[in-house]
Amino acid sequence: MARKKKGRDISGWLVVDKPAGITSTAVVNKVKWAFGANKAGHAGTLDPEATGVLAVALGEATKTVPFITDALKAYEFTVRLGQATNTDDAEGEVIAHSDLRPTDEQIKDQLNSFLGDIMQVPPKFSAVKIDGERAYKLARDGEEIELAARDLYVDSLIMIDRPDADHVTLEMVCGKGGYVRSIARDLGAALGCYGHVLRLRRIWSGPFDAADGISIDQIDALAKTPELDEYLLPLEVGLADLPELTCTPEGATRLRNGNPGMVIASDADYGDECWASFNGEPVAVGIYKSGELHPTRVFVASTR
Repeated sequence: MARKKKGRDISGWLVVDKPAGITSTAVVNKVKWAFGANKAGHAGTLDPEATGVLAVALGEATKTVPFITDALKAYEFTVRLGQATNTDDAEGEVIAHSDLRPTDEQIKDQLNSFLGDIMQVPPKFSAVKIDGERAYKLARDGEEIELAARDLYVDSLIMIDRPDADHVTLEMVCGKGGYVRSIARDLGAALGCYGHVLRLRRIWSGPFDAADGISIDQIDALAKTPELDEYLLPLEVGLADLPELTCTPEGATRLRNGNPGMVIASDADYGDECWASFNGEPVAVGIYKSGELHPTRVFVASTR
């Protein structure tokens, strides 16, 4: 018999406004401790010095993490022009300089080349694995590494401020797997002046917005209290991009047992990925086929 995990059977999403100077893993551990939860995870790592939305899932909500990871995200970031660093951000060592400074018009023209489906090489100091080892570990050890380019969808990339000749502030909306540091590096290269990220903030991620986020100080102050529970969003918020179907009572029972279950007709098309609810409670995620949902993820009852 599997050993029952220690902690509360509590499920839902907590939107944290992550401060600089703390890892995403440390935030998750803090949230898990504060709620006394038995399970926690997050949707999309932020670098330690980055701030903004870190969506933390508790309990059954961890099963919806992939849907937030796949959703569009928005970042506001400042690029330091005229310098390249070995980490592509301000934490690294400056490895190249340039006195060239592009005009606003030149920057805006280059931003257009980063739109749509592009190929992007991750920073050498990143968590990408090479033969089982993290790239950042190999880079710190002084090894020469080559990272393969990866697909990235960029929905928009605009200039929102030019405080001075050395800095430009941008806003980007992109799909999963994007490295803002790589955008800054590649933009600097395209402009012929080098560049790296000076400041980075994730302003929204899927349905979650930084303006609605709770701070680490608030989490500490409200830890282990009912007041903290009030900040928890229902797990179905993580399913906002999927059609919702309603189960029959028999369908809900079958779905919870991992079997195809009957759902009430909706606008879903055959083969669509959907989620089903019964009496307002999430039951399962799956594929809709001819009046039935074929489950791929099943939620235990009483998840709130």
